[in-house]
Formats: sequence, structure tokens, C-alpha cells
Amino acid sequence: MIDEQETLVEKKVIYTLELNGQIFMIENVPARVNEETGEQFFSPSTVEHLQQIILSGQQPDHFTEVPVYNYAA
Repeated sequence: MIDEQETLVEKKVIYTLELNGQIFMIENVPARVNEETGEQFFSPSTVEHLQQIILSGQQPDHFTEVPVYNYAA
């Protein structure tokens, strides 16, 4: 049996969330990222701060356009 260990590295990532038909992006979010799978892990305090940012209604730093494609087409 092979003993596999995840390799997690500290990185800054872009967190995205769809809420009520709107897409929110938060840049420079600290996360531990699995180097093999790309899966992101956030500390409880980071998750709490993300929720505060999104639910606060504060003005974003900037806006960006995002192309949208239909998978079924």
C-alpha cells in the first residue's frame, strides 16, 4: 500500500461565488492549494471575511467583463 500525502501550498487565489444570479470575484484570497488537484482550502476566518465582504454591500474595487458560454450549444 502506497502512503500518499497531499502537498498543500500557501497561495493567493481568486474566489468566485454566484449568489442570486450575480457573480462575485474576490482577488488575493489566502488559501492552501493542493498542488496535484488544484483544490482550494480556506481557513474559517478567511471564509468569515469572504462572507462579510460579499454581504456588506460595499463598492467593489473594480468591475470586469466575463464571457458566458452555453455548454449545451
